Amino acid sequence: MTARTVRGDIARTVPIDFVRAVVAMASRRGVDAEQLLGSVGVAPELIVQERARVTVAQMTSTVQQLWRISDDEMFGLGPRPVPRGTLRLICFGLLACPDLGAALARFNEYQRLTPGLPPMVVVTERARTRFTIDTSVLEDPEHLMTSFLLAAAHRIMAWGIGRRIPLRQVEFPFPKPRNIQDYDLLFAAPLVFGAGTAALVFDSAVLFSPLTRTEEALIAWMRDAPADLLSRREYGTSLSEQVRRILARGLSGEWPGADEVAHRLAMSPQTVRRKLGEEDTSITRIREDILRDAAIASLVRGAETVEELSARLGFSEPSAFRRAFRRWTGSPPGSYRSGA
Repeated sequence: MTARTVRGDIARTVPIDFVRAVVAMASRRGVDAEQLLGSVGVAPELIVQERARVTVAQMTSTVQQLWRISDDEMFGLGPRPVPRGTLRLICFGLLACPDLGAALARFNEYQRLTPGLPPMVVVTERARTRFTIDTSVLEDPEHLMTSFLLAAAHRIMAWGIGRRIPLRQVEFPFPKPRNIQDYDLLFAAPLVFGAGTAALVFDSAVLFSPLTRTEEALIAWMRDAPADLLSRREYGTSLSEQVRRILARGLSGEWPGADEVAHRLAMSPQTVRRKLGEEDTSITRIREDILRDAAIASLVRGAETVEELSARLGFSEPSAFRRAFRRWTGSPPGSYRSGA
């Protein structure tokens, strides 16, 4: 494979685990899983392939379809139904608050009117604030709803004040999952699994941040949900994510080598290799992840032939690309093309 530049705006992909969890939830409610997958362009055979991935757009469509089918913001997993549109109405009421702290206090009052939501509590102890969610009331064997609620709470708060909220810690009341790197990208914070309850921990100073959004902006933002939750990957602060951003930008005609990556990070190449090893990855693996995501995005769009795609990604011949793609995803390129 020859060296080629990869665009910095390359699409990210989502592990099939998340789609599998949505399909499992839908199936328990009598929804035809194959029909659901077909409606969002995911080939059914990918569900059983452990290395399969889907685009953010496909995952977003899957969630939106389940919302439409269940007519429930909680997908029918909560103690009571939460009719679609409930959270948007709550957010309308919160926009009038002067700052994030006041909005969270008002949200606590609203919870009495929404018994279908799991109990959420904000506890401030000097410099640190914990936002906890009691997910024990949910029917969530796949743990998807727990992760979804934590990410949604974080994104909504950050969106409201118009800036990123760095998290000190995120706690999950379930064991460490297989796709741990995707959790790191989603939250960009130390992750604690097997905790007593689901929680976000952040600096209390954030509570004094003023709310900056309008009702019009809220309507537009909610219309595309949950795309923002899945696609805003600039939050990733791990070394592997920093390396990915360097590689994804690329240089004119060449991939940045290990020495250049290290130079941009102000580290030695040995330190970069060691720290990436601690994150269970490497420069080579990150580069292949970039190629994999670019390939999946193109195949789903259907804008290129396999021959054109393999050439654009720098493979010497289509057969080399096909072998690499099967190694990355466990499936041939045609499985993704047929899904589209």
